[in-house]
Amino acid sequence: MFWLPRRTFLNLASNMLARVRSAAVLGIDAYLVEVETDIASGLPTFVTVGLPQGAVKEGRDRVSAALANTGYTFPLKRVTINLAPADIKKEGSAFDLPIALGILAATEQVSGERLGRIAVLGELGLEGAIRPVRGALPVALAARAAGVDALILPRENLSEAGVVAGLRVLGASCLAEIADFLDGRAELPGASIDVARLFAERARDDVDFAEVKGQPHAKRALEVAAAGGHNILMVGPPGSGKTMLARRLPTILPRMSLDEALETTKIHSVAGTLPLGESLVARRPFRAPHHTISDAGLIGGGSYPRPGEVSLAHGGVLFLDELPEFRKNVLEVLRQPMEDGVVTIARAAMSLSYPARFMLAAAMNPCPCGWFGDPHHNCACGSVVVQRYLARVSGPLLDRIDIHLEVPAVKYKALTGESGGEPSEAMRERVDRARVVQRERFATRPGIYANAHMAPRDIRAHCKVSDGADALLKTAITRLGLSARAYHRILKIARTVADLDEAASLEPKHVSEAIQYRSLDRRGVG
Repeated sequence: MFWLPRRTFLNLASNMLARVRSAAVLGIDAYLVEVETDIASGLPTFVTVGLPQGAVKEGRDRVSAALANTGYTFPLKRVTINLAPADIKKEGSAFDLPIALGILAATEQVSGERLGRIAVLGELGLEGAIRPVRGALPVALAARAAGVDALILPRENLSEAGVVAGLRVLGASCLAEIADFLDGRAELPGASIDVARLFAERARDDVDFAEVKGQPHAKRALEVAAAGGHNILMVGPPGSGKTMLARRLPTILPRMSLDEALETTKIHSVAGTLPLGESLVARRPFRAPHHTISDAGLIGGGSYPRPGEVSLAHGGVLFLDELPEFRKNVLEVLRQPMEDGVVTIARAAMSLSYPARFMLAAAMNPCPCGWFGDPHHNCACGSVVVQRYLARVSGPLLDRIDIHLEVPAVKYKALTGESGGEPSEAMRERVDRARVVQRERFATRPGIYANAHMAPRDIRAHCKVSDGADALLKTAITRLGLSARAYHRILKIARTVADLDEAASLEPKHVSEAIQYRSLDRRGVG
C-alpha cells in the first residue's frame, strides 16, 4: 500500500468534470466561452471538440508539457475538452490556460471553488509560463458585460485590459501562481490604471505643422480637409514635402474621445499590432502601407479574417504614397470602405465586418520621373507615358477624393527661414469649431458627422450659394468644363471653407478657394 501526494492525486471516480470560463474574439468583439473538461476511464486520449482550429488543437501538447514541468500529473485517461458554444470556430492559443486549469480542477489537484466566478485566458509555454495573447481589451469588455467577478490573463496584457472600469483584472506570469491563487495560498497582482491621466499622456502628438517650412497653400488645404473630413490627393515632384505634410494631418484632426480610443484599441489588439504594455491608442492612427501590399493586407483577410490597414486606420488617416504604384486590384478594394466606413470580409464559414472610417491622404508624382511641369528640371517622359501613368488611378477612386492639391517644390528662402509657420494646435482649434457646426447641422442624420459625407439632398439643403458665388460657379463649369461630379465636390468643399469662416451662406471667396482644390478637373496635373 502506498500514498500519493495531494498534488498528484487523481480522483478514482469513473467521471470527473470541471468548467472554466474563458473568452474568444469574433471580429473586434469578444464572447464568453465555457471550457468543459471531462475525464473518464478508458484508453489515454485527449480530444478537443467545439470547432477548434489549428492552434487550439496543438494546445494539448503545450498543456501536457506545462503540467508535467510544473509538478502536476497529466491524467492517463480519456480527456474530453468541449468549447461551448460549439457551433463557432475557435482560433488562437488563449485556451491553453483554461484547459490546463480545467484538468487540474477535474482531477482535484487545485481547488475549483473560485473558478466559477472568474474568467481566464492565456497561452502556456512548455515550462508553465503564461504568454501574452491578442484581444485582451475586447475580452475584458465582454467579461464585464457578462458580470464576471474577475479576469485572469497574462501579466503583459494587464495594462491593456486594466483600462476597463468595473472589472477586477488580475495578471499572472506562470501556471503555479494561478494554482496558488485558486488554493488560497497567494493573491495575484491587479491592474491599477488612472485612465484619465493615461489618456492625456498618450494623446500628445510627436510631430507638428510648425516643423513644416513653406507650403502655406498645402497647409491650408489640409486644414480644410481635416475640417470637413475630405479625402485628399497631393500631386508634386519628389522632395516637395508631401509625406511630411501627410504625417502631420492627424495632429489637426479633432482629439479622440475615450469611446473612440477604446474602439480603435480593440482593432489594434485583435490585429496584434498593439505593443506589449500599451494600454490605449489615444492618438489618431496614421497608417502608411507600402505600395507592394496585397488586397488582403489592405482590407483584411486570411482563413480566419484579421483587420487590414483600412481598419487599423479607423478614426485616423490612411496614407498611400506613390498612389499609381499600387496594384489596380488593391486600389479598387478601397471603394467599399471609403463609401460605407466599414469593410466586410466574407468566407465560406463566416462573414466578419470591421470598422473602417478613415480619411484617405494620397500622394503621387505628376509623372514616372516626377518632374513633369517643373520649371527647374527636364521631364524625360512623353505625353503618352504621362497619361498612362495617371490612368493607373481609376475614375471611381478619384470620384471619392474631394481635394486635388498641387504641392510644388519648396523655395530656398522658405527652406532656410527660421520659422516653420503656424503650430498644429492653432489649426486644430479652427477644425474643432468647424466640426461642432457640422455635428449640429447633421444631428438628425445618423452616420453623417462631416461635410464630406453629404448626400445630394444634404447638398441641396445646406449649400446655398449667394448670387455672386452662383455666377462664379456658372463661369467655372462653362469655361473649365467641370463635370457634375466636380460641381458637387466643389459645393462640399466650399461648405467646409465657409464653416471655417463661420459663414452661413457660400460666398464667392469660398467657392473660389474650393475650385482651386480641384486641379485634376481644371487642367490636369502640372
